[in-house]
Amino acid sequence: MSIADTVVHIVDDEEAVRNSLAFLLQTSGFAVRVHEAATEFLKLAPTIANGCLITDLRMPDMDGVELLRRLREAGAMLPAIVITGHGDVQMAVEAMKSGALDFIEKPFSDEVIISSITRAVNRAAEQHQSAAAAEQVRQRLDTLSERERQVLGGVVAGQANKTIAFDLGISPRTVEVYRAGLMAKMQARSLAELVRMVMDAGIAIEG
Repeated sequence: MSIADTVVHIVDDEEAVRNSLAFLLQTSGFAVRVHEAATEFLKLAPTIANGCLITDLRMPDMDGVELLRRLREAGAMLPAIVITGHGDVQMAVEAMKSGALDFIEKPFSDEVIISSITRAVNRAAEQHQSAAAAEQVRQRLDTLSERERQVLGGVVAGQANKTIAFDLGISPRTVEVYRAGLMAKMQARSLAELVRMVMDAGIAIEG
C-alpha cells in the first residue's frame, strides 16, 4: 500500500487553512479530502476504509478532542493529528489521550506537518493491512466444519491432543486428522502460526 492509497481527511472550519494544507499535501503526493465541520466528517467516518485525520483543535461546532472521542465511541477511529494555533497544551494532551498520534502548533513548517502525516499514513496503512488480514482469517474459518472449529478451539486454548480427544469423545488419532485438515484450510504452516493468526485477528474460538 502506497501513500496515495490512503486519503488524508482535513477537518478545519477555516477555508484558507483547509485549502493551503490540502494544496501542500496534494503536491507532496497525498490524496486529500477536506471537511469544513467536524459533524460533517463524523457522519462520513464509519465508511472510511483507510485514511488518516488532521483536525483543528478549536472549531465552532465541535472541538477536535470531542471529535476524537466520538470517533472512538463509534468504532471509527483513524490515525489522527490535531493542529492548534492557541498553544493550548492541556487541550492538546487531552487529544492525545483521546487517540491522537501527534499535535502540532500553528504556524508549522511544511517539513513538520509532512513528517507527522507520513507517520499517520503509515499507521493507517498498517491498520488497513491488519483489518484485511483479519478478514482473510475469518473467511478461512468459515470453511471449517463444526468439529474442526471445536478442535481449533482446543488447540488455541493450548490443550494437548489427548485432552481435546477426551473433551470431544473421539480418539487422539482422530484429533490429529482434524488438526491436519484445519491447518490446511487455514493455510498455517505450523501450530504456532495457526495460534498466532487467530489471536492477531482478535477472533474468539469456542472449543
